[in-house]
Amino acid sequence: MDTSIPVKLTSLTTKGGCGCKIGPADLSQVLESLPPAPLDPNLLVGLDTSDDAGVYKLTDNLAIVQTLDFFTPIVDDPYDFGQIAATNAISDVYAMGGKPITALNIVAFPISKLDKNILSEILRGAGDKLKEAGVTLVGGHSIDDQEPKFGLSVTGTVHPEKVRTNAGAQLGDKLVLTKPIGVGIYTTSLKNGALSNDEIKQVTTIMTTLNKTAAEAMASYDVHAATDVTGFGLLGHATEMAKASTVGIRIFANQVPILPRTRELAEAGRIPGGTKNNHAHVADAVRYSIHIDQIDQYILCDAVTSGGLLISVSSEHVDQMVAEMQENGVNATIIGEVTDEHPQMISVE
Repeated sequence: MDTSIPVKLTSLTTKGGCGCKIGPADLSQVLESLPPAPLDPNLLVGLDTSDDAGVYKLTDNLAIVQTLDFFTPIVDDPYDFGQIAATNAISDVYAMGGKPITALNIVAFPISKLDKNILSEILRGAGDKLKEAGVTLVGGHSIDDQEPKFGLSVTGTVHPEKVRTNAGAQLGDKLVLTKPIGVGIYTTSLKNGALSNDEIKQVTTIMTTLNKTAAEAMASYDVHAATDVTGFGLLGHATEMAKASTVGIRIFANQVPILPRTRELAEAGRIPGGTKNNHAHVADAVRYSIHIDQIDQYILCDAVTSGGLLISVSSEHVDQMVAEMQENGVNATIIGEVTDEHPQMISVE
């Protein structure tokens, strides 16, 4: 291979980032066909509520958080791809209220077709992000594959009584989102050459920003539920929270932070297939106000990669928590509330 010619990583795959996940409807159908797992009193969080990670109690004071996430290239720069993959995988531990401690790399790479330096850069990017998060790389596994994929399995720790799940949202809580959405539409546009260099840098910065600061701030407040917003989109993950918590959720669309040119790009047809799948999947669980048109609906369902935390926090503490996050550089915004109207449903106004 001529290494002087840069490789456009996003051209090597049909789908990128969390948009390449198996759709929520198909995944639900597959999981429903499996026999129930044997009961284990030490399993604090498993498959039941579609949460971000598993949590297993080791002692009365210690539980481990386990998660795994990998995907195809979401950007063209190998180093940035590695950073994004690591940031995304670690996020699940933060969403559970845990502290990530170790990680394993998962590599699929066409080793005879692409320059090995590309893989080195992917691993270097991931390694630098692990160092930033204070996570120790302990190994990994690689296979020779025609389509590059990369991710990590991450293990964290948490006190069994301090686990955050998506199942505890309470009536009167406010919902806080810590990163803007529109990432899937932006990265689809990147693949199609429709983003400026500044816009590529902007969306890359969002995807490579750890949720560490937000998670650390969250730990000090009366947070009842949390999840991170990734491949199933804001409304997909909000729906999981509503169902797991048996509550209704109201989203104020005009308060949701969105990347600047998202609507323009969506109107130009740059909507990922994963976003459309999300929109179809939540259709029966979401009620849209009449002024929320289909483009707005797609944006709210956009398949995010390495998104922010969606936090259900008591109304008494929300302003203080948001202020602390903002003072520390987190783009935290109140976007909705928990209601007793239409349990397990989402209302978008």
